[in-house]
Amino acid sequence: MFQPPYRGRFAPSPTGPLHFGSLVAAVGSYLDARTQGGSWLVRMEDVDTPRNVPGAADDILRTLDAFGFAWDGPVLYQSTRFEAYAAALEKLRQDGLVYGCACSRKEIADSATRPAIDGGLAYPGTCRHGLAAGREARAWRLRVNDDEIAFDDRVQGRVGQHLETDVGDFVLRRADGLFAYQLAVTVDDDFQQISQVVRGADLLASTPRQIWLQRCLGFATPGYAHLPVAANAAGEKLSKQTLARALATDSAAAELIRALAFLGQPVPADLAWAPVAEVWAWAMTQWVFNAIPRCPAIIVPQA
Repeated sequence: MFQPPYRGRFAPSPTGPLHFGSLVAAVGSYLDARTQGGSWLVRMEDVDTPRNVPGAADDILRTLDAFGFAWDGPVLYQSTRFEAYAAALEKLRQDGLVYGCACSRKEIADSATRPAIDGGLAYPGTCRHGLAAGREARAWRLRVNDDEIAFDDRVQGRVGQHLETDVGDFVLRRADGLFAYQLAVTVDDDFQQISQVVRGADLLASTPRQIWLQRCLGFATPGYAHLPVAANAAGEKLSKQTLARALATDSAAAELIRALAFLGQPVPADLAWAPVAEVWAWAMTQWVFNAIPRCPAIIVPQA
């Protein structure tokens, strides 16, 4: 069976500086790619423009460079890709797979009968068979069915969802006119020919939606590995919203060692005072993918 060349990626959102949780995802994806002789790309997921912080994208790239990451090719910015997302949405429209939705958040909350798997509300299909008289489309949704969408995650094991029950028809273009994450990431993974997606387990519940969208668009499905996410004492994923501390470039080697240990790698004690290049040299020869903890989250102390 033909195996495409390994192409991985790290895709941060420029909503603030990188933190330890970001570093874990970057280290895991980078080592998985490099130890298999693959390419590693950086994509700036800045499609949600109101959330972007000025200067954050450049700061992220400087931090990656200071931590010794080396990416292949130019950085791809989603904010330059709106025409590609529009073309994909139009193809789906012509195929009868998307429809306009007039529902507001409040209307969905009032009419939804079940929670969604990602913590929201499963869309009840109010506009699936046409808009009510006098209503105009606010967003565009992709039709789903209740067949199981399943895949074997290289870390978390078998994952399956019934999208109609677990999520409902989901948004591809939002009421504010912006393209949704699910569409942008699916189109860009295909455009960049990504063969393996290694990212945090906070995105595990999104993957069946992306696989369904890949099928609708005729795209290949990459392999997936969802790493445990770093969480605070309250069990919340480290993020800008939970006040995660920004990475300090003057302690890059120590932070890399911390990330490797988080990912289950048996880092030797004598590496504690090593420079960044020496930490990477050890990691490139000693990386053990199967040592990664098979759990969605791990609590880490925050200084």
